Amino acid sequence: MGDLAASPPLDVIHISEDLTPLPELKPAGNTDITFDGQLSRPLRLREDLRTGCGGQTWPAGMVLGKHMLRYHRHELQDARILELGAGGGLVGLAVALGCGVESRLMLTDQNEMLELMKHNIALNEVGSKATASILNWQVHARRQAQETPLPVGEPLPQEVLDYKPNVILAGECVYFEPAFPLLMRTLQDLVALNPDAIIYFCFKKRRRADMQFVKMARKAFTVSEIFDDDRPIFSRQSLFLFTFTAKASKAAAAAAGRDSQTRKESRTEEPSPVVVAAPAL
Repeated sequence: MGDLAASPPLDVIHISEDLTPLPELKPAGNTDITFDGQLSRPLRLREDLRTGCGGQTWPAGMVLGKHMLRYHRHELQDARILELGAGGGLVGLAVALGCGVESRLMLTDQNEMLELMKHNIALNEVGSKATASILNWQVHARRQAQETPLPVGEPLPQEVLDYKPNVILAGECVYFEPAFPLLMRTLQDLVALNPDAIIYFCFKKRRRADMQFVKMARKAFTVSEIFDDDRPIFSRQSLFLFTFTAKASKAAAAAAGRDSQTRKESRTEEPSPVVVAAPAL
């Protein structure tokens, strides 16, 4: 049962004790980030743990941000992009600064992170390219005062339903096992909203139980490990980088199979070309 060990409570002190190694817990302040030179103009990020664990940079966000800048810089101009669990907005703001996006991307997280996301949008002067919104895929609720808070989810907000994102960015969203089903439900809802959407998903494995989320994802989506020149480096740090896309429905797969068979039969039934011999000279 070691693989199913309980996740630590969602608390800075518990996380700092139970999940290792962690980035250094920093005092509140601004950090300039270029993603190893991928940004000519540094991203300036306000980090502040008083807003929660998402208030500072984490390894998976750095990997995902660099990947998007390095390999998708010229593909996202017309994309409708949503960052899930954005924290301070590291990945989404990197895309806003470096990928020439033309529609305003959405940074989303819990209410506690809203002001930090807004602050970082203003700090980087990308108000025309990014917005900050609340998307609670995990909140804690008590049915009775004496009960331990339980994670519960909320439906997608109307502004997300209207936006219909086709690119979802999720860095460092795997950290609390009881919330795995809620995160999966939110990802499924986003893909159901736009079946052509692609999810770029990066996380750091800190416990064996974290890989249960990947097993869940493989049942729900087509999961692919994507190319990255840095994979040998970040893999040694137990960082994983995937894309999730919608699985073809059984009906679509059956239709594709019938279409393939029809094309095959059509080729088989085509009459052989008639060869006319040239007259002898």
